[in-house]
Amino acid sequence: MKVLAIDCAASLCAACVYDVAAGRELGRAVLDLGKGHAEHLMAVIAEALKAGETDYPGLGAIAVSVGPGSFTGLRVGVSTARGLALALKIPAIGVTTLEALAAEAAVAFPGRAVLAALDAGRDEIHAALYDKALVLTYGPAVATLPEASALASEASAVLAGTAAAQIAALVGRLSDIGPQAPTADILTYARLAAAKGEGERPKPLYLRGADAKPQAGFILSRQPN
Repeated sequence: MKVLAIDCAASLCAACVYDVAAGRELGRAVLDLGKGHAEHLMAVIAEALKAGETDYPGLGAIAVSVGPGSFTGLRVGVSTARGLALALKIPAIGVTTLEALAAEAAVAFPGRAVLAALDAGRDEIHAALYDKALVLTYGPAVATLPEASALASEASAVLAGTAAAQIAALVGRLSDIGPQAPTADILTYARLAAAKGEGERPKPLYLRGADAKPQAGFILSRQPN
C-alpha cells in the first residue's frame, strides 16, 4: 500500500508518498511558506506524487497532521485529506504533531518517556506525555510552563518541540532534548498513519481558539475543546 502524507500544521507545506510494504519513501515535496497553504498544497501534492512515480488511483490511504499548530493550516490540510479520501474511497488517517515529534525523539532516545511540547504563546504550552512504549499518558492539553516542567521532571522525560529548551531550563538539570521543530518530518506522519490504520475521520486538534479569522472556503467547523 502507498500512503500520501500531508502536513500544513506549521510554516511548511509538505507531502510525501510512502510505500508501506517496502518501508521506504518514494517521493516528497516541501515548501516553507509561513502562510498560503491553501494556494500551494495541491501543487505540492502533485510534485510529491510525480517524484514518487505514483498517481492518485495508486494510493491506499491519506495521512494528515491534525495539530496542534496553525489554525488555518490545519483546516487546509485536514479538509484536503478528507476530500481526497472521499473521492478516492480510501481512509484518511490523522496524526498529531505531538505524537509525531515524540516518535522522532524516541528514535534518538529509545526506551524513554517523551514530553512533546509546543510554545503556544500567551505563556501556554501545548503538551502531551508519552511513556516508554510511546503510549499517551497525558494530553494533548494546554499547560503552563511550570506544569509542563513538572511533568517532564516526574517522568524523567526526553523533551521535544519548540518549548523543549524552555522546559529544560526550568527543570534545572541537564535534560535530553530531541527535535525542537514545530512539526515532524513528513515521512514520520506517513509511517505513524500506516501503523495506526483506519479509524475516525481526522479533524483539526484545536486546544484553543483562533488568533485570527480563518480563510473563507473551508467547510470544516471548529471542534469544541
